[in-house]
Amino acid sequence: MSLRLYDTSTRAVREFEPLHPGRVGLYVCGATPQAAPHIGHLRSGVIYDLLVRWLRRSGYEVTFARNVTDVDDKIITVAETTGVPWFAVAEANQRVFNRGYATLGCLDPTIEPRATGHVPEMIVLMRRLIENGHAYNVGNDVYFDVKSWASEYGKLSNQKLENMRSAGDTPNEDLKRDPRDFALWKGAKPGEPSWETPWGPGRPGWHLECSAMATKYLGPTFDIHGGGVDLIFPHHENEIAQSKAAGDGFARYWMHNGLLTIEGEKMSKSIGNVVYLDDLLRQVRPVEARYYLASAHYRSIIDFTPGALDDAAAAYQRIEGFLTRAAEALGDVKPSADLPVAFSEALDDDLGVPQALAVVHETVRAGNSALASGDHQAAREAASSVRSMTSVLGFDPLEWASSSGGDDLRPVVEALVKVVLDQRQAARERKDWAAADAIRDGLTAAGILVEDTPQGPRFDIRRG
Repeated sequence: MSLRLYDTSTRAVREFEPLHPGRVGLYVCGATPQAAPHIGHLRSGVIYDLLVRWLRRSGYEVTFARNVTDVDDKIITVAETTGVPWFAVAEANQRVFNRGYATLGCLDPTIEPRATGHVPEMIVLMRRLIENGHAYNVGNDVYFDVKSWASEYGKLSNQKLENMRSAGDTPNEDLKRDPRDFALWKGAKPGEPSWETPWGPGRPGWHLECSAMATKYLGPTFDIHGGGVDLIFPHHENEIAQSKAAGDGFARYWMHNGLLTIEGEKMSKSIGNVVYLDDLLRQVRPVEARYYLASAHYRSIIDFTPGALDDAAAAYQRIEGFLTRAAEALGDVKPSADLPVAFSEALDDDLGVPQALAVVHETVRAGNSALASGDHQAAREAASSVRSMTSVLGFDPLEWASSSGGDDLRPVVEALVKVVLDQRQAARERKDWAAADAIRDGLTAAGILVEDTPQGPRFDIRRG
């Protein structure tokens, strides 16, 4: 089976055929870093990391661009409120975003372009639109003329132009030819950041930057554009309009991930119902947080609950436990060069991670049975297969165990736990069962689970 993806623009699952054989250009809308990321933002990072990993495992050379909107109304508002320069607000929060991606095992993008570094490309795009009648300037503002693209505008979001409201993206709404026209460029206000253009000083509108950066790094036509479903309108609709009206083919496939909610409501800083990565890491380890964010289908909504997080951690620990036992019994187990057919078919079917995980857990169960029966050959094959599959998904337990998993204190904690376990073993040898049980109970209360095996006690640190 070849890769098939759900394309929002056609509302159908389509066979993926790259523009250039063997190569994929992927653009994903990244952060507007006016504040630290919540786990909804980081879910998007994990989802497109899974896509990149699967494309590369499938043999494609992937150019992955994920932008940073480092100048924006929201960033400027935070700067005015806090007294911190706008660029310092964006830089500090973007570093937190990147630490979050790294903590969850996300690969770095090929390029992470910033809006402020691409004003010349935006000027060229605006000039093209003005010259062919799809944009106009009023004073220092530049607007896209929606009526000039009326036959196409609204197709991505499945809306009709006559039913749309005002764009509401500038205080100068009365200067527009039509209230639905959207701002490509916003004239400078006193004290705000600005750049010089042929139409006067100002700064980018939200939508212009992505079209300019995507086509700079991926070409006028490229393969996949991704982002959250909340970006379909107006952001992605407007990207399509300005890019195609300028004569670019733009994205050939549109992927949109579902949101992460709390009690059915979108996670949002403005509402105040946000959960940050640090909140998760008080309950689970980084790799377990990745498993949680990756395990549902990317187009589904995840409604966050502590119970669901615990369930995901327990599922991951079953995989981890098997591979740890296999390594103890069999020595070094290398990932297999091949993947189970059912696993590959699941990921080829619109990145079906839930179905792929079902194959992982079936293999874990078979491997545990093989270990229990002493069939070391079958156990080794199962362990090798599990390592190969979990490596593709970005949470091979043995790979994570060989690193600190983002926690520099973990080696220290492990050394201290081993000292305590030595004391417990001494108590067991002198048959002081009460003391041995008390030590074990204390470790359990601290989130450190102890399992007695024929090779000696083994422990897992369950809390990050």
